[in-house]
Amino acid sequence: MKYYIIAGEASGDLHASNLMKELKKKDPDAEFRVWGGELMLQAGGTLVKHYRDLAFMGFAEVFMNLKTILGNIKFCKKDILQWAPDAVILVDYPGFNLRIAEFVKNAGIRVYYYISPQIWAWKTGRVNTIKKFVDRMFVILPFEKDFYARYNYEVDFVGHPLLDAMDTLPQPDALKFRDENQLDPRRIIALLPGSRQQEIRIKLPLMLSVAQDFPDFQFVVAGAPSVEPSFYSKIGGESLKIVFGKTYELIGCAQAALVTSGTATLETALLNTPEVVCYKGSRISYEIGKRVVKFVKFISLVNLIMDREVVTELIQQQLNRKNLKTELTKILNEPKRSQILNDYKRLRQKLGGPGASERTAAGIVEDLTNNR
Repeated sequence: MKYYIIAGEASGDLHASNLMKELKKKDPDAEFRVWGGELMLQAGGTLVKHYRDLAFMGFAEVFMNLKTILGNIKFCKKDILQWAPDAVILVDYPGFNLRIAEFVKNAGIRVYYYISPQIWAWKTGRVNTIKKFVDRMFVILPFEKDFYARYNYEVDFVGHPLLDAMDTLPQPDALKFRDENQLDPRRIIALLPGSRQQEIRIKLPLMLSVAQDFPDFQFVVAGAPSVEPSFYSKIGGESLKIVFGKTYELIGCAQAALVTSGTATLETALLNTPEVVCYKGSRISYEIGKRVVKFVKFISLVNLIMDREVVTELIQQQLNRKNLKTELTKILNEPKRSQILNDYKRLRQKLGGPGASERTAAGIVEDLTNNR
């Protein structure tokens, strides 16, 4: 069967690529045409558009790039019809994917959604669009099944795909990691300023501002695959330490991490590294977002899943050198450090067991077989 898969960011590329591998096991004749990145390409997909050409963050940024976004949507619809897949699989990325869902459903093609948009936070009206145009929704957060049930829409909770990725990782060797990446002997503070240039430009200088306050540590940036090294160097200087393609190893070897809100907060927790969550966007985007976000008390997945503050969130004006220094000091020392690590154990329990990609692939193939 032919699968057209759309992922709009780095995390979507990771989870979609693992889903593709599982689909191939259950459907050996599977063909993939994809919007995503290198991982989906390596998994056997024909890459139509790279996610770096799709990534626009915040209300103001989306508005300024509206012509490009609408052009991509038009092109995607045409490409789907020409290729005529048996199914379209949408991975998060709701502003784009929900428009595609409506078009695809009306074209008579099965629509599957893997990793629900965060409509429990804002734009809850999108539930009606999902109910109308998505044949099966596969959710990865435990509270999402109950959320959709309130709207009389049954979804499949498959567990979080990050558990699969984390459980296959070898135990990190910090000494070997430092040697292989030309780092000095000091312990590591990992910096994850995001995967998009506009967020890196805002957050990385703030993260680096506290480096001089921790002379016994080296601050190392997790480089995004779609961002050139020269971009980081312009912000942090030629001596800035950057590691590409080894984000999980970097986090696993670090004593602590400063992490941009998003999937990376959960990845860091599952790797058992204490963290401070950092968020700062353009003032316009933040002010609009503050008024439309509903029902959520936190911005990090760790705190949302646990329904309480496990990791500190520094948001907008709170994200400054003074607060970063204070919070980083806390998580490097007791009792805060042990408290966070104990909470991480409880977090894993709430996320369910491994096998999210396999369960999702099984559900898709079964549904397609029954509806041919």
